[in-house]
Amino acid sequence: MVDAATATQFLDANPHFAKHYYDVNFRPKVVSDLLDNGRATAVDVSRYHRLTAVEESEILFDLVRDIQDNLQMEKSLFNLMRHLSFMLRADCMSLFMYRQRNGVAELATRLFNVHKDSVFDDCLVQPDSEIVYPLDLGIVGHVASTKKMVNVPDVSQNPHFSNFVDELTEYTTRNVLAVPIMNGKDMVAVMMAVNKMDDAPHFTTTDEETLNKYLNFANLVLRVFHLSYLHSCETRRGQVLLWSASKVFEELTDIERQFHKALYTVRAFLNCDRYSVGLLDMTKTKEFFDLWPVLMGEVPPYDGPKTPDGREIVFYKIIDYILHGKEDIKVIPNPPADHWALVSGLPTYVAENGLICNIMNAAEDEFFDFQKEPLDNSGWTVRNVLSMPIVNKKEEIVGVATFYNRKDGKPFDEMDETLMESLTQFLGWSVLNPDTYDKMNKLENRKDIFQDMVLYHVKCRKDEIQNVLNTRERWGKEPDECEEEELEEILSEVLPNARKVEILEFHFCDFEHSELDLVKCGIRMYYELKVVDKFHIPREVLVRFMYSLSKGYRKITYHNWRHGFNVGQTMFTLLMTGDLKRYYTDLECMAMVTAGFCHDIDHRGTNNLYQMKSGNPLAKLHGSSILERHHLEFGKTLLRDESLNIYQNLNRRQHDIVIHLMDIAIIATDLALYFKKRTMFQKIVDQSKTYENWNDWTKYMMLETTRKEIVMAMMMTACDLSAIAKPWEIQSKVALSVAAEFWEQGDLERTVLEQQPIPMMDRNKAEELPKLQCGFIDFVCSFVYKEFSRFHVEITPMLDRLLNNRKEWNALKEEHDAKMAAMEAAKKAKEEAAGAAAAARQGPGRHRRNTIQKSIFITPNPMFFFLQRVRPSPRLVRSARKMRIKTFHIKSFTKKY
Repeated sequence: MVDAATATQFLDANPHFAKHYYDVNFRPKVVSDLLDNGRATAVDVSRYHRLTAVEESEILFDLVRDIQDNLQMEKSLFNLMRHLSFMLRADCMSLFMYRQRNGVAELATRLFNVHKDSVFDDCLVQPDSEIVYPLDLGIVGHVASTKKMVNVPDVSQNPHFSNFVDELTEYTTRNVLAVPIMNGKDMVAVMMAVNKMDDAPHFTTTDEETLNKYLNFANLVLRVFHLSYLHSCETRRGQVLLWSASKVFEELTDIERQFHKALYTVRAFLNCDRYSVGLLDMTKTKEFFDLWPVLMGEVPPYDGPKTPDGREIVFYKIIDYILHGKEDIKVIPNPPADHWALVSGLPTYVAENGLICNIMNAAEDEFFDFQKEPLDNSGWTVRNVLSMPIVNKKEEIVGVATFYNRKDGKPFDEMDETLMESLTQFLGWSVLNPDTYDKMNKLENRKDIFQDMVLYHVKCRKDEIQNVLNTRERWGKEPDECEEEELEEILSEVLPNARKVEILEFHFCDFEHSELDLVKCGIRMYYELKVVDKFHIPREVLVRFMYSLSKGYRKITYHNWRHGFNVGQTMFTLLMTGDLKRYYTDLECMAMVTAGFCHDIDHRGTNNLYQMKSGNPLAKLHGSSILERHHLEFGKTLLRDESLNIYQNLNRRQHDIVIHLMDIAIIATDLALYFKKRTMFQKIVDQSKTYENWNDWTKYMMLETTRKEIVMAMMMTACDLSAIAKPWEIQSKVALSVAAEFWEQGDLERTVLEQQPIPMMDRNKAEELPKLQCGFIDFVCSFVYKEFSRFHVEITPMLDRLLNNRKEWNALKEEHDAKMAAMEAAKKAKEEAAGAAAAARQGPGRHRRNTIQKSIFITPNPMFFFLQRVRPSPRLVRSARKMRIKTFHIKSFTKKY
């Protein structure tokens, strides 16, 4: 039998064996026991003594067990401070947490008067009992400011010592050892040991080393719990912003509903018992009838608090969210001044100064002196408050959000301020949504009002419709009181004969017709298309529509009702005389002719480029094809009126078809799009020549929607340019009207925009008109009419007249060029003769007079030669005089230009 002494001697002689044996047989059990949660610390703390290595290990393992088990930061730190107070032989220790309140840094007691025999609940400081140090007061404030350990042997000799805590607690502080707890470079807390015990005069260097050594545990505990808290706060913040965003964008109509939805949704993440939102009146200026009593001295002027932007602080609504006990929401419109949420004056103070207010102990704050008893039947009272302004994008305070009583009993901290501020900022910025919605509503209402005003002036009046449907004279009643048969009887008498007025001819001339005549001709076209009865167009509506179209065109030089009618008439002629109707249904033909009539309604006499250069609202509304889209919208606006809607009896599918075709047809009149569709149209024409049987080609085309739309788009271009393919007597006069309107735009560019116009719009280069016309025919028009003539031979007359007009313009150009060349030669010869004569004479005065006479002699009238060539027929002159078109008179035109 081996005794203990022999075993001990053997183990001492074989340390490697002893270690191996211990590790295999005992170490796991020992470590497990050390980490056992139920294990008590085997250290005698009843008296101060030097710790053995085993006892110190016991303390270390106790701290590790505490970190492992404790989910509460204060308990872990309390256990560490209890052990430290024994090891340092300190009378007590305290922990001061660093925080910022309302932007001011301070230290507040979290654990106070911890000694080796303390109980946790006695040392944990409640929010309403905490001691707060600013950073410029006391030794702890000095430590937090310098971020360095301080060992004060005698506090009476230290200038930073403050004895106000000693006076509060009737305690005497002799010496202090304090150390900062950092998270990187950020201050987290200050731990302080007070009064060295066991007859020692003060804390020693060994105590400093001990405190520094165990400070790692404090750092670890604080960092773990701080990171956990930050994670929790950021999670809450993310949830608050996410959920509030989802609700904010659900409700765009009203700021109250928007705030209510957002705040109610995030209530679970705000971590408070109650919160209220006060909405401020945004009125900056009073109405005159509210100012009069003040100005008359009957009512004293307002002298109360105002917001930073000068508004009187008036809360027009309070929304109170109750989260403690049974959840409830109370909405108080026009709350009285003594309402508990306002009587403190805190929301008014926040609205006046725009500051965040964090009141950690409401009972001691003067704002809440009114709180003598619970504020509701549940016994609820205000303990701590966080109040902040809700600011919109314009930096105007739109409301005040106030949060009451953090759920864990602690006061609201910096992270709560950050979270709540993020929420209020988001709510403030989101005010832009209802503001924008309100502006859009107002703009929509203004648009409706202006549209009603426009329609009032554009719509055919009751007295105007009598010019076509004279029901008062005929039947003694208004058109809407007549039967369709009665109206048809009148129309059959007043509408012109299609062949007599030549609306089926490509050479149709509007000069000898009044604008009212053109309205009647337009109505006749719908009858010729046989769509009035087929699609049940009310006669009165058709007349009103055509008459209103004529009024919708402005009284400008060229793009007026006459041009609009001519385009519609050419579309009608292409369909009927040009035989293009074979590809289209009656419904489609009606849409195409209507588009022709509407295509330039409300034209301003200036082109798309001018709209962009001048910053016209139309250019901001429509990105491309500016005027074309405006004409389209104007036409649709007329058709939306029940009394003008010729499509009112179409079914949904038919209505969609005609609107779609009108969209394409009117936008296609933009010449910028012409070059994009030329090649596609040419391919269709080429394809038509591959068919030997014309009926087969027709059947094929009738089913090809895209090809029909391309042909229709090119037809609109041909119609828009059709004046160039009229007989020379008509075309030459229309060209002058077009040029005059271009020159008017050039004048605007020169005077308003202060830009030099292009030659086509420069009246100072009017002599270049023949040259410009030749270029326009060659570059734009020739392709259109050549391809249409190749497509349908019935359209060849348009090409023939185009080519004839090209010859006429070219002759004018050549004649002008020849005369200008002759004048240049004469000028040169005269200059040479004048120079020779001047050289033979003496005296500069004579030479100067000759030069002036010579410059007067060589100045030509730019349109003289053109006007000599263009002699209007007597019939056209009579029509021009009838319509007051002075540009047809050679003398007046020469005088003008």
